[in-house]
Amino acid sequence: MAREVRLGVDIGGTFTDVALEVAGTLFPVKVPTTQDAPARAVLDGVALGLRRAQAELRDVSLFVHGTTLAANALIERKGARTALLTSDGFRDVLEMGNEGRFDQYDTRALKPLPLVPREWRFTVPERLRADGAVERPLDEAAVRALAPKLAQEGIEAIAIGFLHSYLDGSHERRAAQILAGELPGVWISTSHEVSPQMREYERLSTTCANAYIQPVMSRYLLELERELRERGLRAPMMMILSGGGVATIETAARFPIRLLESGPAGGAIFASTIARENGYDEVLSFDLGGTTAKFCMIDSGRARTAMNFEIARTYRFKRGSGLPVRIPVVDLVEIGAGGGSIARLDGLGRITVGPDSAGSDPGPASYARGGTQPTVTDCDIVLGKIDPDSFAGGSMRLDAVAATRALGERVARRAGVSDEAAAYAVSETVAETMAAAARVHATECGAEVDRRTMIAFGGAAPLHAARFADRLGIDRIIVPVGASVGSAIGFLQAPVAYEIVRSANVILDERSVPDVARIADEAEAEAAAFVKKALPEGTPLTRRRSAYMRYRGQGHEIEVVIPESEAGWGGIRDAYDETYARIYGRTIPEAPAEVTSVSVTVSDGRHEITAVPDENSRNDRDPAQRGGKAGRLRQASPAHPPAPARQAAKSAAERRIYDAPNQAWVNWPVYERAALLPGCCADGPAIITEPDTTTVVPPHFRFEVDASHYLVLERRKG
Repeated sequence: MAREVRLGVDIGGTFTDVALEVAGTLFPVKVPTTQDAPARAVLDGVALGLRRAQAELRDVSLFVHGTTLAANALIERKGARTALLTSDGFRDVLEMGNEGRFDQYDTRALKPLPLVPREWRFTVPERLRADGAVERPLDEAAVRALAPKLAQEGIEAIAIGFLHSYLDGSHERRAAQILAGELPGVWISTSHEVSPQMREYERLSTTCANAYIQPVMSRYLLELERELRERGLRAPMMMILSGGGVATIETAARFPIRLLESGPAGGAIFASTIARENGYDEVLSFDLGGTTAKFCMIDSGRARTAMNFEIARTYRFKRGSGLPVRIPVVDLVEIGAGGGSIARLDGLGRITVGPDSAGSDPGPASYARGGTQPTVTDCDIVLGKIDPDSFAGGSMRLDAVAATRALGERVARRAGVSDEAAAYAVSETVAETMAAAARVHATECGAEVDRRTMIAFGGAAPLHAARFADRLGIDRIIVPVGASVGSAIGFLQAPVAYEIVRSANVILDERSVPDVARIADEAEAEAAAFVKKALPEGTPLTRRRSAYMRYRGQGHEIEVVIPESEAGWGGIRDAYDETYARIYGRTIPEAPAEVTSVSVTVSDGRHEITAVPDENSRNDRDPAQRGGKAGRLRQASPAHPPAPARQAAKSAAERRIYDAPNQAWVNWPVYERAALLPGCCADGPAIITEPDTTTVVPPHFRFEVDASHYLVLERRKG
């Protein structure tokens, strides 16, 4: 009988992670990302994983891929030469934005430059009214007359966004047909397909971003798929979307804007699955890699989601300083802090870390690839937290001398402190930077952090999780199996799903409810068409419907989930009042309610995120009472195996660690994670090693291995 083989691949800024699951057993692989040709690292990592598992590419039944390439192309402005076609009078929408100020006290604050410069923004006569009626037909001759100008400018992609086209996309479709006939080979994105929602600035910004990255991403995806097919892949190549669903490569190539947060979304799915399996109601997902740190709030086994986010924030990560993108996305915060983040002294002599990263090439100074600037990884080596001889399972030997030299020359000598003190200061700085970002995110979400359980994954997270938890007052940390490739594992747990958000913009009453239901039905049919492309015929589908609503006169809306009951859309006002009261503690019964948009998600339902039953959804359960088998990727089960009998863990060796508070080198016991059976426990301090990451357990924590083979770090009382 053939073994089931599944592959998840995540391209990061520093490493490319591969999660290979064979008959339920996990084989994690990390290889340096090849910045000049990202597909090479994917192919190399997949080949290495298959050799370790003694499997063949032709045996793979599921291949799911996520990548940072789309986000990097936007951040680094390395997309296509893009033009915008819009309605007469709206040429400068991208420049004006929504006229908001992200810092009202900074008179020199600069907005991000539009992706499309003014000379490549064109208008044509046409107009739809706010109710969708045609005020002025499209001037097709004016559209056709633009073709020679676009060809002369060497335009590679065109974004088409007309006023109110989210209500009727016929003008955009006709303009796209004309330009496609006149300019064969040019990529065209229309706003009624990319982001069919009101608010023209955000809609045009999203459509321009999709057009800007479409040629780059489409070529990459199609070439990678061709390479994999030539090497024997038979299964369809799937892509993880920013909202947490999985779609076909054709869908991803058509709407690459939905890939912006694909890697972090996989991490959120990974943490959500663990939260459900272990019955944790309130979780902070902590994903720390080589380039960035990501945080996500997870409640009742479900990651928070949003309708929009910003890419490439230019001003201290402040909201409003980036390019708005209106797509379904997992609600998380991402900052430039990771193992490859560069440490330096600023103009005032203070130690700063990031947001720039050494990446994989040249990488940290310890990589011995030409890098001369000290990074967080170099500091971890200087402090003794990383063994340079066993990094990445021994496949990549690090140069401790180079790490110490870079830190000494660039930071320690200039600051007038020892190398060890400088390394400790860098480590503390990055911990506080991450904690500050997590606090802000929690405040924006209206959530408390200190009572949450932290799930730490990514190659660098187990190293820094305890100090990060100290800053936030968190008492429990979970380091799961396969932590170093957590996002790639999350890809394998994601549903085949697609979400569509459509504007409705109606005052809710008995007459408008059928209109809202019709819009939702149309969105559901469109989403189902995308999902069915990726599934065998006859696969049962599930749906999740919601409406974004507000009282008339309010500026922003809240999401209201529409129950799958007989009331359905007929009970939408009651559902809104109930949701509003839960958030704000009151309702305004005399005020009319508005539906601004509806959202429908259609999925296969195999790994649908649902809350654990109430009797299991408690954070104060015994940390050993957790379900599952080691290394198996599966859905949550309400039945948990009994707690394993506790036994003292046996250390394999000792390692010299710099004790900064006492300014002395001390010996900490070292444990091999593979040798720790369920029930093994010990008080800190401790170093727990595995091929692709290291967990640091400080003296004020203790660790235990639970029934799922997860490491559970608990703060010691007193």
